Amino acid sequence: MKRVLVTGMGGHLGTRAAQMLEERDDVEAVAGCDFVPPRRRLKRAVFKRIDPLDRDKLVAFVTEFAPTDVVHFGVYEPAARMGATRAHASTEACTVAALGAAARAGALEQVALRSGLEVYGRGRGAPLTPDEDAPLDPTSPYGCSLLEVETTAAGIARRHDVRVASLRLAPVSGSHAPSPLGRLLRLPLVPVPAFVDPPFSLLNHEDAARAAVEAIVRGAHGPFNVVGPGAASPWQAVRLGGRIPFPVAGPGWRLAGRFSEIAGAPIPDHTLSLMRDGLTADGGHAAKALGLGRMVPTQVVLDDLFEWATVTPISNVDRRVA
Repeated sequence: MKRVLVTGMGGHLGTRAAQMLEERDDVEAVAGCDFVPPRRRLKRAVFKRIDPLDRDKLVAFVTEFAPTDVVHFGVYEPAARMGATRAHASTEACTVAALGAAARAGALEQVALRSGLEVYGRGRGAPLTPDEDAPLDPTSPYGCSLLEVETTAAGIARRHDVRVASLRLAPVSGSHAPSPLGRLLRLPLVPVPAFVDPPFSLLNHEDAARAAVEAIVRGAHGPFNVVGPGAASPWQAVRLGGRIPFPVAGPGWRLAGRFSEIAGAPIPDHTLSLMRDGLTADGGHAAKALGLGRMVPTQVVLDDLFEWATVTPISNVDRRVA
C-alpha cells in the first residue's frame, strides 16, 4: 500500500492530485503541505500548513510521515502565487528538504515531480517541437529553476535507488488556475509579437494532476513532456478572448511588461519568451506511457481561461519578474 506525500498541496494541482489519490484503494494514506491550505474539500488527506522556507518543520513533517511515494508540486512558478525571488527560493528549499527527508525516511520508492517545457529553452538552434531527448538549455530563470529541481531529484534517485518521473508540463492554465500567462491574456489590451505569431501549447490542470498520479501508480521513470493536443498562437488567443492585440517588437516588450504589471499581470521572463517565441513540444511519449488519452486540447483550455474575464491583480510582486 502506498503512502503518498503531496508537496504544494495548497495549489490547484496539488489539491486535485490529492483528491485523485484519495479515491484509490491502493493508497493507504495521503499527506501534504504548503504555505496556504487547499481550497477544495479533502476527505482523508492530512494537510499541514508549512512555509517551504521553514526547513526544520518541513523535514520533521516528511520524516514522521515516511512516504513511499512523493508527488512534488512544491515547485512555484514566478508571478503565479508569489514573486520571482521568493518563488525560486521556495522551490529550491522545498525540493531539497522534502525529497531529501523522504529519501532518508527509508520507505521512498517513487517520485513524480513538476518540471516544465521551459527546460528546453528557446535559444538559437533549439528544436521547435522538442521530444524528451532534446538538449536541455533553459533561457529563463524559471527554466533554470526547473532544471535544478530535476537535477536535485536525479541525485537523490541515484543515491537511494528511487524512480523519478520528471513531468515537463506545458503551461497550466484555465479559469481557476493562477498563472501569469492567464492574467496576461485576460487583460483588455494584450501585447503580441508584431512580426511573427509563434505557436504555444497549454495544459489543463486536470490532465496535469492525472499525469502525476499515473506516474506514481505506474512506477514511471525518466522525463515526460505533458502537453495538451494542438496549439494556439498569441494573435489567435487574443482574438478568441475578444481582446485588443497590441503589436510589440524589440525594446517595446520591456515597456509592455511595465504596463502589464501595473494592470495586475506581471510578465516574467518565461511568459515573455512564450509570447515572443512560442512554446510547445512532442507529448506523444507521455500520452502513451502514462495512459493520458483524451487530453483537453489547447484551444479548449483557452476557451475555459476566458470564462473568467476579470484580472485579479496580485500585490507585492518582485519588480524583476517583468
